[in-house]
Amino acid sequence: MEEGNYTRVKEFIFQGLTQSRELSLVLFLFLFLVYTSTVMGNLLIMVTVTCESRLHTPMYFLLRNLSVLDICFSSITAPKVLVDLLSRTKTISFNGCITQMFFFHLLGGADIFSLSVMAFDRYMAISKPLHYVTIMSRGRCTALIVASWVGGFVHSIVQISLLLPLPFCGPNVVDGFYCDVPQVLKLACTDTLVLEVLMISNNGLISTLWFVFLLVSYTVILTMLRSHAGEGRRKAISTCTSHITVVTLHFVPCIYVYARPFTALPMDRAVSITFTVIIPVLNPMIYTLRNQEMKSAMRRLKRRLGPSKKE
Repeated sequence: MEEGNYTRVKEFIFQGLTQSRELSLVLFLFLFLVYTSTVMGNLLIMVTVTCESRLHTPMYFLLRNLSVLDICFSSITAPKVLVDLLSRTKTISFNGCITQMFFFHLLGGADIFSLSVMAFDRYMAISKPLHYVTIMSRGRCTALIVASWVGGFVHSIVQISLLLPLPFCGPNVVDGFYCDVPQVLKLACTDTLVLEVLMISNNGLISTLWFVFLLVSYTVILTMLRSHAGEGRRKAISTCTSHITVVTLHFVPCIYVYARPFTALPMDRAVSITFTVIIPVLNPMIYTLRNQEMKSAMRRLKRRLGPSKKE
């Protein structure tokens, strides 16, 4: 269909999470609490890692980047969802929808690449402990973080470049509460089967293979730890377990959304809420509750920033 033969829709309408006014208020309070906790929890990690010199190591440098990503990723959808829960009409402009998708995939892609960098960091720390500081220097860590963001940018540009040429001439009701490829692709006024298969192979297949690769990597790391002993072994196992938990929480919903045909299922909204709002608040809990070093650093920071007891 040529550009001149159709009028592109000006806005999309979200079906939202619920049509019930009472349930909307309950969800608003719950999601507001979760989003606030996400921002505060990840900010606490960022401040602690920045201010505590004992945490100026590659692992915590990478964890701080993950906290930045969690805040940004959650902020792509959560504020709009909160506003829509209190609104009768839940709309977003066409350009706003494209922008939301762009940053959603940029940050989501950077998140996945960052988790891969963190796995590489753990492998280096355990397999080459004598050369670890040299290999994972501040400059190399910075380069890996920049590469993660660039990877997310390239991934996002691919998604948007495939969607933008499509004609959106009539249907404008998005089956969900935010703009993403599966929901928006279904609204195009043309046959999108080939494009859907391409995006499933691009997003779903790669996510599945990457997830398996990371699990195998951590299995290798845990196997290597069998030759270690003492407190260092316990701390390394605890750290790797936290990483595996976070990797699983990120990838399983991602695989559910993108590694299947883009048809609506009853679980979609629950998985989407988990994917976009719940998981970012779990990351700081996982990395702090299981990490004695981080908890000790937070207590020291609290004493430093707290009111002095001296007269």
